[in-house]
Amino acid sequence: MSSVCSVGTTVDDMFVKICGITRIEDAIAAADAGADAIGLNFYPESKRCVTLQRARAIATAVRGRVALVGLFVNAPFEAVDRMDRMVELDLLQFHGDETPAFCARWGGRVIRALRIAAESDLAQIAAYDSAHCVMLDAAVPGVYGGTGVTGEWALARKAVEAGGKIILAGGLTPENVAAAVEAVMPFGVDTSSGVERAPGIKDHARIAAFISAARSIRNDKGHSRGDQRP
Repeated sequence: MSSVCSVGTTVDDMFVKICGITRIEDAIAAADAGADAIGLNFYPESKRCVTLQRARAIATAVRGRVALVGLFVNAPFEAVDRMDRMVELDLLQFHGDETPAFCARWGGRVIRALRIAAESDLAQIAAYDSAHCVMLDAAVPGVYGGTGVTGEWALARKAVEAGGKIILAGGLTPENVAAAVEAVMPFGVDTSSGVERAPGIKDHARIAAFISAARSIRNDKGHSRGDQRP
């Protein structure tokens, strides 16, 4: 598998992931715009779920330009392992009820997505200390993510201040991502519906605008983060 560390821009830039990629042209647009990673969704109930064949075609088109992240929700080990090997993923994003022990089986290649609604929810983060980083998403009852609902930025900031390597997700768009970065100062940001024309169909102009806005706060104000990118 390719080294995640070989993908991306400079250490001082905001890590940006464009999730829910279903088309080769959208993956290329994300790479051309400077994204660090794209997300391939393998959750069958998602409108953005891709087949193995489609995932491999997308991966082939952009391999070495962006990190390839596979998104799973409560998938058995064997299913994750198969997709990981067949697509040659760089990172695995677990967005369901996966336990710390399950995530630890993948070493430091895991992005653990957690849904945060209250400060007490932040206690979950410590249990996933083997993960590469933690993604904080909006908590919507009965839904595992991809809702477009804006997350709790104040809670995410508390996680960052506590030393967490945090990717912020939940309702981020080109219009609000700069404000989110300034409020939270996370390691990275993630969007899917915020750059779409329809579920799974990305708007290339919005992808470029999102990435530019996400990095504008760092560039304008000279902020730096302590963590290295993947």
